[in-house]
Amino acid sequence: MNQGKIVTDDAEIKIILQNAKTIAIVGLSPKPARDSNMVARYLKEEGYRIIPVRPAQKEILGEKAYKSLDEIQEPVDVIILFRSSNQIMPHAREAIRLKPDVFWMQLDIENREAAEILTGKGIHVVMNRCIKVEHEFLIRQTVL
Repeated sequence: MNQGKIVTDDAEIKIILQNAKTIAIVGLSPKPARDSNMVARYLKEEGYRIIPVRPAQKEILGEKAYKSLDEIQEPVDVIILFRSSNQIMPHAREAIRLKPDVFWMQLDIENREAAEILTGKGIHVVMNRCIKVEHEFLIRQTVL
């Protein structure tokens, strides 16, 4: 098994964004004004398949919502977390079964213990970066 790593390099993040197709979003709010909803809408508009993960919801942004990552039975390229840093570990453990390429903690979210476990299982980790901002900067600017 390849060793995962904590990804901080823009060139590597650009490759992640170019290769990803399916993105599970943990903590995706159904409220349009929330950051998680804005990010998910943006990703969907950019052609990614999104999978909402939010226990109390049946559907968000026209997509079936799952109670947890454990319920997802299809391949996922990236898992994005909109949860506080101290709530990351249970999701990291669930992510190991799915074996995504990347476990992405949004802006202001970092959990070194989770990152260590995930990278040890061959999963790359991005922390404290907004996927929408990174996409706009690294992908969209090259298209314009």
